[in-house]
Amino acid sequence: DDDCRLDRNYLVDLERHYASGEKWLIRGGRVQLGDAADLPFTIKRCDKRERLTPAVHPGGFVLGCNMTMHREVAASIGPFDERFGAGGALRSAEDTDYLVRAMLAGMPVEYVPDMTIFHHHGRRDRKAIDRLHRDYHFGNGALCLKHLWRAPWLLRHFYWAARAALREIMGGPRFDPELRLSHWPIVLMNLAGAAKFALLVLAGRPRRQQRPNPTAADTEAEAGAR
Repeated sequence: DDDCRLDRNYLVDLERHYASGEKWLIRGGRVQLGDAADLPFTIKRCDKRERLTPAVHPGGFVLGCNMTMHREVAASIGPFDERFGAGGALRSAEDTDYLVRAMLAGMPVEYVPDMTIFHHHGRRDRKAIDRLHRDYHFGNGALCLKHLWRAPWLLRHFYWAARAALREIMGGPRFDPELRLSHWPIVLMNLAGAAKFALLVLAGRPRRQQRPNPTAADTEAEAGAR
């Protein structure tokens, strides 16, 4: 992303990880804060190398600002779904959608604790973080509906979020105690995102196209064909 800076060892780490010759996977690395004044959000500091499974929510497993793959992998999965992501109708989750599509194609998704980038996201107030928190889960809700038949395990994560939200009412932990983020926006925005995706699908049904007004050349060609 244009607000990220590579660690000085990034390309060395990248080359080492891909030296094994394993090509058919997506791999991402650590995301640190670029500016200590920014709030600790949209980062990933996990120290453990691991691969994505249906038991783990794909959102944030590998962040889109630090996601790598071979050209052939990108060609196989195809372009990003532009309904998702900043500026799209579904606001976010374009990278998460890509990870799910990779998994459905049988490609592993791996996180490594190096390949570090520094994210200068610039968000320093609660309002900006709350908005981003809602947008992330709006996109994730749409994702659940998009992949309902091929990846029903995504619904398991919605169930867990709903259960955690109910426990929060009874004194259970928040989603992020440090940033005071609740589970409830996750549940509500998941539902709103799924509804938005359904509306987009309905609105996007193929419409019967009207034939444009014929040009003189078209008329001549038809006359010749007759």
